[in-house]
Amino acid sequence: MNLPLLPLNTVLFPDCALDLQIFEARYLDMISRCMKQGEGFGVVCIVEGEEVGEPAERFAAIGCEARICDFQQRPNGLLGIRVEGARRFKVQRAQVLPDRLTVAEVDWLEEPDEQPLSAEHEDLAALRRALTMHPMVAALGMDEELGGQSALANQLSYLLPLTPEQKVQLLALESPQQRLAVLQHLLEQLQGDLNS
Repeated sequence: MNLPLLPLNTVLFPDCALDLQIFEARYLDMISRCMKQGEGFGVVCIVEGEEVGEPAERFAAIGCEARICDFQQRPNGLLGIRVEGARRFKVQRAQVLPDRLTVAEVDWLEEPDEQPLSAEHEDLAALRRALTMHPMVAALGMDEELGGQSALANQLSYLLPLTPEQKVQLLALESPQQRLAVLQHLLEQLQGDLNS
């Protein structure tokens, strides 16, 4: 499957919303094609390079499909879009087209069936509820009831102030249980650092 890529300094997770401002010709064309064909594009985290100008030199091999759910012209005249994370993918091969758009051959990653939350997840669920009260998070409309372990793992991985490297590692993990265990560990480390 060939997927156009938008390399960013951020990591998108399934079921998470991201607002983007589009102004480069290659990406305006890409968004126009995606909307006409009802398809998504891939968001990958930049490892080396910039978001604007020359194509990113290196980006993470694991990314997330972005589906356009809303768009409007911003007061500054630029195109604003809201995307929602869909399927995770692994980049097999990528090439830069003459218009400087990067297109990749990707494999979709398996998503396990959603598992219900249990008592052991209560602290993490409470943290996620607290995060969704932040005005910037509330503006993304990510405050609906949680579906289960995948939703909790994805939203916490997305919303917590972790490094891009940590977020890419979390996105690459196969199961939500693994993701939640790593998040718990990272939060305990953070707590330890704050208390020391």
